[in-house]
Amino acid sequence: MTDAIRTIALRKVYPAPGARRGGPASEQIVALAGLDLTVGDGEFFGLLGPNGAGKTTTVGILTTRVKASAGTALVAGVDVTTDAIAVRQRIGVVPQRPNPDRGLNVLENLVFHAAYFGVAHAAGTSRARELLEQLGIADKAQAKIDHLSGGQQQRLMIARALIHEPSVLFLDEPTVGLDPQARLALWDILRALHAQGRTIVMTTHYMEEADRLCERVAIVDRGRLLALDTPGRLKARAPGGTLVELALDGDAAPSLERVLALPGVSSADVQDHTLRVYTERGGELIPALIREAGAASRTVRDIHLSPPSLETLFISLTGRKLD
Repeated sequence: MTDAIRTIALRKVYPAPGARRGGPASEQIVALAGLDLTVGDGEFFGLLGPNGAGKTTTVGILTTRVKASAGTALVAGVDVTTDAIAVRQRIGVVPQRPNPDRGLNVLENLVFHAAYFGVAHAAGTSRARELLEQLGIADKAQAKIDHLSGGQQQRLMIARALIHEPSVLFLDEPTVGLDPQARLALWDILRALHAQGRTIVMTTHYMEEADRLCERVAIVDRGRLLALDTPGRLKARAPGGTLVELALDGDAAPSLERVLALPGVSSADVQDHTLRVYTERGGELIPALIREAGAASRTVRDIHLSPPSLETLFISLTGRKLD
């Protein structure tokens, strides 16, 4: 399999708000800290992480909208820094928020975008109608943008991204703000596009989305790559079976030594007001954990159980939830 995308030691640093130009490193925000990624041709690849993890910055660099501070990024074999125009001709981009031209109708949006890439009017119109049919909104060809639902607007953004037949399709948080029905419909569309052999790179902070759609997933946080593998293999790395989380009132910390001595506990930690325990015994351990919290004069106000998943792996790597 050839590489559709490759990044080597990719780094992006922004000046901190209010920091003076040329100030010390402590007055900088590191969005990417030496990211190495490879995406195969025809692969459905996911970048998974919380807001601020560096996902959007990575896509910004790969789509030439953001300039890297250091490192190398290649898309379809072309360097994004030295030949940005050639990269743009090879990619389609679906932004996090739909941004069509609201002065044009649906079909006009697509034909205008095709012309931007040098596609003749007749060919662009034909291609636009094919895409609208494929994406299930052919009946909206003459509709104004404000008459489309959120899901229909996102389908239009996908059609716009595909109008010039790019090699790689980028989707930045494509289902944010969509209702569950629209999200599932969009998943079906993305699966169909992938089945056609397209390379798709998607950023998301929805665990289920990455699990259900992507062939491989990179988990990133604070600009660093934490894990990279298939969803199944990543879930197999989640530690200790079920994650039991107890939200606690009060300030005293339960004895981790006593918690770790409980049967079936593989690891435990306390952060802020949350006791997290990985255990093979699942909910059976809850009464004992409540007793340990009570021994430290802590009141349990909520309990949450999570089976092994991408989320429990992420928590084990970072100590915090995705959202």
